[in-house]
Amino acid sequence: MKNRLNGMTITTALGAALLCLAAPLAALAADLVEVKVGTNNVISDAPFFIANEKGYFKEQGIRVTLVPFDAGPKMIAPLGTGQLDAAAGAISAGLFNAAARGIVIKVVADKGSTPPGYDYMPILVRKALVDSGKVKTFGDLKGMKVAEAAKGGSPGSKLNEALKSNGVEYKDVQHEYLGYPQHVTALMNGAVDAAVTTEPSASQAISRGIAVPFPTDKIYPNQQVAVLLYGGDFIKKSPDIAKKFMVAYLKGARFYNGALKGGHFAGPNAAEVISILSRDSSVKDAPLYKIIVPNGMNPDGRVNEASIRKDFQFYKDQGYLEGNVTVEQVVDHSFVDAALKELGPAPAAK
Repeated sequence: MKNRLNGMTITTALGAALLCLAAPLAALAADLVEVKVGTNNVISDAPFFIANEKGYFKEQGIRVTLVPFDAGPKMIAPLGTGQLDAAAGAISAGLFNAAARGIVIKVVADKGSTPPGYDYMPILVRKALVDSGKVKTFGDLKGMKVAEAAKGGSPGSKLNEALKSNGVEYKDVQHEYLGYPQHVTALMNGAVDAAVTTEPSASQAISRGIAVPFPTDKIYPNQQVAVLLYGGDFIKKSPDIAKKFMVAYLKGARFYNGALKGGHFAGPNAAEVISILSRDSSVKDAPLYKIIVPNGMNPDGRVNEASIRKDFQFYKDQGYLEGNVTVEQVVDHSFVDAALKELGPAPAAK
């Protein structure tokens, strides 16, 4: 009886101790500020996933809620109304048109770019056309069908630069608008002759012998493709939290960069980053990460404004822009600048 009572006493004491421990942890969680972030669950969303997993957001007093979307443009309205604080975005005519309509959304940091060796948005040509000699240069695409994800996006600007390099105009090819996952099938069955696609579709098409990549590193280097966006309400009502979010985001971006080497996930952090991405992103096939070309990402966060201006001019020339808007109205470097005052510049790559 004595042992049983001792056991009951010990159990009761342990339970009381656990309750005491849980109380401050619950209070700590309640003290975290929620930040709602729209994502597409793609590989370039890595800084969100990493910063969550590594506790970087929590260090800044932030609890991030990731809200999935199946398309970037669907995030614009929630950002404008304050339903989202931040979002994964892309440089597009739609982004500038939203600004022209008075929706306050700012491009605040790099989320996916194409430095040399990291062209994760390549132009692919059907292998049969290359093998036959019918397509040897971008100029040979004249009159052919080329897939893009949507009208008025950064893939169109890249295609424009590639065609111009061989004396062909953007209007000289037939544009087919298909979602990225459909590009592989369209190339395989001959529905399109080429595609401006992205990973993992690009590596899947190449590895299956369906398509051949045509390099654009020298034609359009360092294109700014994906970006981190802040909503106007987040900037106005929570500027300190917006700065703290950027600190955590850049720490995530730097850890991501530690996974890159030679145009692949082959750096010291690769195994951990692949583990996080294969769990949290839409690309679940861990071995696939060994062959894909990762997106580049500035470890200091700053966007390539020259690239944004080039794409903006392309949208303007094509008549995609509505109203009056400037690049300066959309790009805001202040949050990156504030975060770098705390973090300092990233160490130079070895």
